[in-house]
Amino acid sequence: MHQKLICVFIWLPWSLIKRNTLSYYKNKNIWITGASAGIGRGLAIALSKKGANLVLSSRKEAALRATEKLCDPSVSITILPLDLEDHNGLDDILTKNKPQLSQVDILINNGGISQRSKVVDTDFDVYKKLMDINFLGTVKLSLGILPYFRKRNAGQYVVISSMAGKFGVPVRSGYSASKMALHGFFDAMRAELKNTDIVTTIICPGYIQTDISLNALTGSGSAQGTRDDAQRNGMPLSAFITRALSAIENHKEEIQVGGFVETKIAPLINRLSPSLFKKIIARSKVT
Repeated sequence: MHQKLICVFIWLPWSLIKRNTLSYYKNKNIWITGASAGIGRGLAIALSKKGANLVLSSRKEAALRATEKLCDPSVSITILPLDLEDHNGLDDILTKNKPQLSQVDILINNGGISQRSKVVDTDFDVYKKLMDINFLGTVKLSLGILPYFRKRNAGQYVVISSMAGKFGVPVRSGYSASKMALHGFFDAMRAELKNTDIVTTIICPGYIQTDISLNALTGSGSAQGTRDDAQRNGMPLSAFITRALSAIENHKEEIQVGGFVETKIAPLINRLSPSLFKKIIARSKVT
């Protein structure tokens, strides 16, 4: 009995050392959308340092090149510009790049756009744009990769959602709706693929120190052009990246990452007393 316990205590530290030494990401082929800034850029830099080969996508090729320069030069990096709103264009990209995209091990669906406008002030076209980019564009790419995942019976979807995808948030009505749609789609797909080795991880950021609010759509469809105070004072990007990579590596189904109030207190109140939560969030000044 004592000998078995000793063996267990010796094996556990060695297994932890081995896990930390042998990177989960080394030599994996990872496709990141929205890789030109913020969370996407942070993930690209961190993953390159862990030995992953990357495909970087967004609308802004120059910004993608800037991300590439910040990555570890020892890994393979492909720049693949795309527009998530252009669904027909995504078909062309999936077809023309089939040899490389068929080898993708992890698709990180990070591309998207936010919103800052009241419902009464928001044009319908703004809602359509949010759904076309955040939801339908993401679904399009995910469906394009699915046959390759199924053929290998292996692969991982990572969906960068939002705490606004867990409950409706004032001045983010379309953004919340698009993120909630992602939860519905990927939760359903995960259930359908439960007998396979295809994994889905949904990550819900709270307030993270990025420039997402700069490009957030106003009611007319123009960019807000300013940074939110909550975003500026949010969790450092580096801390978010560490938590996100750990969740991906450990195949977590869903995690919430950000400040204590938006990721712990708010969901707890909403779960215990939905009516109280609705009153609180309706009176809150959300920026």
